[in-house]
Amino acid sequence: MSLPPLSRRSVLALISTAPLTVNFAHAEAQKVIRVGIMAGEDEDVWRVAAENAAKAGLLLKIIPFSDYNAPNEALQQHELDANAFQHGPFLEAQKKARNYTIVPVGNTYFAPISLYSTRWKSPSELPQNAKIGVPNDPSNEGRALHLLQSLGVIKLSDNAGLTPTALDIADNPGNITIQELDAGMVGRALPDLDAAVVNTDWALKAGIDVKKDSIGNEGLKDNPYINFIAVTEADKNAPWVATLVKSYQQPNVHKALTDVYHGAIVPGWS
Repeated sequence: MSLPPLSRRSVLALISTAPLTVNFAHAEAQKVIRVGIMAGEDEDVWRVAAENAAKAGLLLKIIPFSDYNAPNEALQQHELDANAFQHGPFLEAQKKARNYTIVPVGNTYFAPISLYSTRWKSPSELPQNAKIGVPNDPSNEGRALHLLQSLGVIKLSDNAGLTPTALDIADNPGNITIQELDAGMVGRALPDLDAAVVNTDWALKAGIDVKKDSIGNEGLKDNPYINFIAVTEADKNAPWVATLVKSYQQPNVHKALTDVYHGAIVPGWS
């Protein structure tokens, strides 16, 4: 699926709220590092990371976005110095589509994508002709279909890769129907579906009980979907990058992740 180009004006229009700046008197304000994240729970987590950075002499301006395509465009256009919202397959898809020069520099967290249902207790209970919702963007749809394969619901073709679509389903013993929906809507559609594969952050926003309603989860081992902080290739060796990553990879940020996401997200660093 090709992605439409985003203009400078459209990128700035997608910033959802005023920037959050943690300004401590002892922080060196010679350079303010602008970090793009997704609006919502991550703002509370990054507030803690920004406090850590300020104590290390690095002033952060946290800029929330409401559209997943915007933070990479803003980073590429140097409207951001870093962003933290994505995993590897998502970045690779965007780099391929838009020739971005963006690289990961440090892990943040792992948010398992899960299969949820309010009607059935396990994947094996799904009836014939069940309707299952999945996100419709390439990386998350592929992730959802791989989860369904790992749970024995479908089998993908051998050459499906990381971003399969429903057309890559080679075996569908339950004759399920895949309903492709916007990532922000698939969780809200759960009452009308037999099950839905939903990203953790969107599941929380949709009011899904991420522990009670989950009937299948991804595992962390060898998982390519760990989120990270990213910068442009030109900045990857800048001195502030190591401070930024270290400010995030701290015990108090670990605690914030656990509290804010109700234990549904785990740190992606050792």
